[in-house]
Amino acid sequence: MKILYGVVGEGMGHAMRSKVVLGALAEKHELQVVVSGRAYDYLNKLASEHLAVNKIWGCTLIYEDNELRKWATVMQNVKGALTGLPKNARAFFQVAKNFAPDVVISDFESWSYLFGKSHDLPVISIDNMQIINRCAHDPQLLKGLENDFRLINAVVKGKISGAFHYHITTFFYPPVDKPNTSLHPPILRPEVLAARPEAGAHLLVYQTSTSNSTLPEILKRSGRECRIYGLRRDIAQDVVEGNLRYRPFSEAAFIDDLRTATGVVASAGFTLMGEAVYLRRPMLAVPIKGQFEQELNARYLERMGYGVGDSELTEEGLGGFIERIPDFARSLADYSQDGNQDLLTALDQTLAAAVRGQ
Repeated sequence: MKILYGVVGEGMGHAMRSKVVLGALAEKHELQVVVSGRAYDYLNKLASEHLAVNKIWGCTLIYEDNELRKWATVMQNVKGALTGLPKNARAFFQVAKNFAPDVVISDFESWSYLFGKSHDLPVISIDNMQIINRCAHDPQLLKGLENDFRLINAVVKGKISGAFHYHITTFFYPPVDKPNTSLHPPILRPEVLAARPEAGAHLLVYQTSTSNSTLPEILKRSGRECRIYGLRRDIAQDVVEGNLRYRPFSEAAFIDDLRTATGVVASAGFTLMGEAVYLRRPMLAVPIKGQFEQELNARYLERMGYGVGDSELTEEGLGGFIERIPDFARSLADYSQDGNQDLLTALDQTLAAAVRGQ
């Protein structure tokens, strides 16, 4: 079977998830991947005789001080589209002529979705975002976010509308209220699946913005060892300042620090949250301002008893989280999943049904 697989390039979570799925699919099928941004370099390492990776232009988001800068994002994407869209158009016709896929899989990526629809191909969605639109959420959970929910719900609905099937990855399970939709545990990297959790004494801190100047002082006053990733991206080795240990990014070191952490302090991005839940590490999630999906993740995390969602990191909030870590650990003790088999088995069945329906 020939599969066109689109991966949105904003944020690395989509690429990490897709790498696992692509590796499994490449054992049985021929694939063409279209991907934008930093995710291209990450996925291009998978390229082989039966798996080609093509770079396309995609939208980017700009963050500062843990907040989405909407106007700067708009201007950046308008500028990028001037050269990016013509390149995408050329790639569109090249894929149609040289590859001729049987089915399309989209991880919240529009180019592949539009290709599938314009060529009357079945489109399969794999991502976590569709949970916003295709599940029913308790009104109490959305309290104060109703306007944001209506806006983002419409955006998500339109992004990959009319798909053959929606495979949604999640660690929380609201009722599904739309057809052709199934919920599956998060797709995890093999390195995370192989990790064995051990409760240590340190906090793992992951920060996506280098401009958060108040964070170090708050962490310092916690008295806990904090292993910090992302805040200083220019370092090549650990820098220790009292109880703060700034670390350069290393996948192996990060996973080891995650599996042995007493707790995690980070934004509410789905990938890290899914890994923390799998390794049963309590989490203090601080959603990026302007990111509804992260706000929803944080509220479900708290409702499940797996941690705390807070609008900003404060000394009082961090102290309260640390005090409640034993309670969160007890709630997480019963969490389990069968690796990635639930999603991969269901995807094989969906692919077979999609091709039969052609």
